[in-house]
Order: sequence, then structure tokens, then C-alpha cells
Amino acid sequence: MRRFRESLSKGCFAQSRCAAALVVLGLLLVLAPSGPAFARYAAIVVDAETGAVLHEENANTRNFPASLTKMMTLYLAFEALDRGTLTLGQKLKVSRRAAGQAPSKLGLERGSTITVEDAINALIVRSANDVATVVAEAIGETEVKFAQLMTKRARELGMSRTTFRNASGLPNRGQLSTARDMMLLARALQRDFPGQYGRFSNTRFSWGGRSYRSHNKLLVSYDGADGIKTGYTRASGYNLVASARRDGRRLIGVVFGGKSSKWRNRHMANLLNRGFKKAASLGGSTIAARPIPKPAPYGVSAAKVVKPVVPVPVSVPLGQGAWGIQVGAFIKFAQAQNAVNLASGQIQELLRAAVVDIQVVVAKGRTLYRARMTGMTQERAQESCSQLRAVGQECALVTPTGSMRMASLAGS
Repeated sequence: MRRFRESLSKGCFAQSRCAAALVVLGLLLVLAPSGPAFARYAAIVVDAETGAVLHEENANTRNFPASLTKMMTLYLAFEALDRGTLTLGQKLKVSRRAAGQAPSKLGLERGSTITVEDAINALIVRSANDVATVVAEAIGETEVKFAQLMTKRARELGMSRTTFRNASGLPNRGQLSTARDMMLLARALQRDFPGQYGRFSNTRFSWGGRSYRSHNKLLVSYDGADGIKTGYTRASGYNLVASARRDGRRLIGVVFGGKSSKWRNRHMANLLNRGFKKAASLGGSTIAARPIPKPAPYGVSAAKVVKPVVPVPVSVPLGQGAWGIQVGAFIKFAQAQNAVNLASGQIQELLRAAVVDIQVVVAKGRTLYRARMTGMTQERAQESCSQLRAVGQECALVTPTGSMRMASLAGS
């Protein structure tokens, strides 16, 4: 094809030959394989509880997230449920803009309604673009404003290379994310909404007299898989964020730019298998990967539902050192976890072997959560703090006795 173009660029000696050549070139362009225009391969696998990186490749490369975007739409919907600004039985109205979204969709009609619970399940199982816009308008008034809220929350979760432009993941050149950022979002969904996370293992959804099957075939083909979300556009390739638990560990894997859905699923299974094997060689899990129960259907009394047990972090020495760093003290556990996520994303090479240690401290009747990473050598802890401070993040050394050292790091 390239040589053919070059021959044309040199000029044609006969007008008829030029015309014929242009016709042939047009046919070749039409018949040429049309692979993803922008898709770049990227992957990351981490321990879901500690954030320890078990595998990564191009993890910070910005790509189109496609329907992985709906993970943030769901995060904000779950937040609205927690605040009480949305309820599961609440009916959301379908606007003309929502009804006009491209597939995949439920085919909602303008002026009709859908409950919040059906909307959540439709986003997870059907990946319905019309429903994403309905939810966006219910929370943010307009999808543009909602996308701004999505990006703001992404920054707060440590997703520093993610920008959202819509709630669905439909093509937009400005909507970009990374494998690492989507991993952080998956961890946040599990950590912040244990009562809702069980929905991500649903493989079927019924609505309007029809039954829909999940696009996430890994849920039925991979032992221990319990979520989370697939995504595809021509520009993104085949994306997947997966979560699986085995032998007391939970791993999260992210793949961008897959060649096909089957290739993506096989590749993810291989990555998770290698991840579990590598994780086992590191020693005991820092937190048992407890199963997260599905939420009660709307209308079922909460008293009849067993509340999920939220895992509590514990420090497990890795034998690599007794030093650590502290990246802040916060009034909420989620804030402390977010600070650790942000630090890990900025200098992941240095903190890969560290252990997340969020300590609960009560002082003067006030509870604080210290965001610490321990199990490091003194040299690694010093270098980590130096780099974090260089980018404006708070950091203090934690000595083997547990006390903080705020003095100069040089030669300490």
C-alpha cells in the first residue's frame, strides 16, 4: 500500500492511468483491515487490598476507556445512594438526549422512566448508554456537568491521568484514562461500597420483558471472578477490568487495547493466574479476601440482610525493613486510603514492596487514620519521601519504633 501511494506521488504520465490508479487506491483503502485507530495495549495486576503491583505494562499510557467509564458513573450513583439524594426505588425520567444515545442501550423512550436499581443493573450487565445519560442527568442536571463531577472525583481518588467527557464511554477524543487509574477506581468501588459491589458479579438482567446477558464472560469462565466491567469501541480496542479472589487473596487486573473479546479474556486469565502465583510467593496475604455479598433487592427489609464484613487492614512485615513513610492523617478511612493510592501511583517503583498500614489513633476524643506504608529499608523510605515532597505531597519518615521523623532526610 505504501509503495502504491509513493508511485502515485511521483505523478502520472497519462490522465486515464491516474484515474484508474486512484480508483484502485480507493478500493484498497475500503477493503483494508480496519483495526483500532488509537488502541494501545496496557495492563496492570495488583493485590486488591494492598495495591502491591504484580504485573504492569504501559500502565500509565493514556487510552480511551470506552465503557469502563461507567465504573465512575456507578461510583457517583452509589455515593448518591449513600447521601440519600437517590433511592433504589426512585424513578428517573428519560430525556430526549438519553433516548438518542447510540447502542448498546435498553432502547428507553423519551418521557419514560426507569428505577435507580434497574438503572444500576443495566449499567453493569447491559452497559446501556441511554441509561448512563439518565443517571448522569439525575445527579448532575446535565451530562456535561456530570462529567465534570466524574473528573473531580477521579482526581480525589488519585486518578491523575483520567479525564471524563461523558457518562457512558461513547467516543470522545478528550475522554482518556490509564490502566493504573482504572485499577484505582476498581479498588475504590470495592473499598467504599462493599454493600453494592456484589452487583458486579451479576451475569443477567431482566427489564421490559427481556433478559440481557453480561458482556463479561470472564465471570463464568474464570474461577473466583466476581467483576467488574468490560469496554469496547473501535478506537479503544477490547478493555476489561477484572477482579478475582482465591486462597485468601483478591487481585484486580486491567487490560486496555485487546485484539478481540476472546483474546482479552484469555489474556486476563493468564495475567491473573501469574498474579496469584506471584502473590503466593510473597507470603501471607495482608487482608483475607472475604466474599462480598450481593445487596438486598429493593423492598426487602434491611433487617433481613446480613451486613457485609468490611476487611480491616493489618500490617504484615515483609522482611525488607522496619522503616516506613506516612503520607497524612485523616478523619476518614477512605481519605487515608486515597492518600496511599495517590502516593503509590506517583512512585510505584519505590513503593511496590511496601505494606499498606492505615492506623487508627484516638487523641483528645478524636479519631484519626494515619496513612502509612511500612516494611521498607531506611534508604527506600528516605528516597520515597524525597520524591513525594518534590511533587508537593506530604510525607514523613516512620522509624522502626513507629515514631515520625520530620527532620531533613539527607543523611538521616
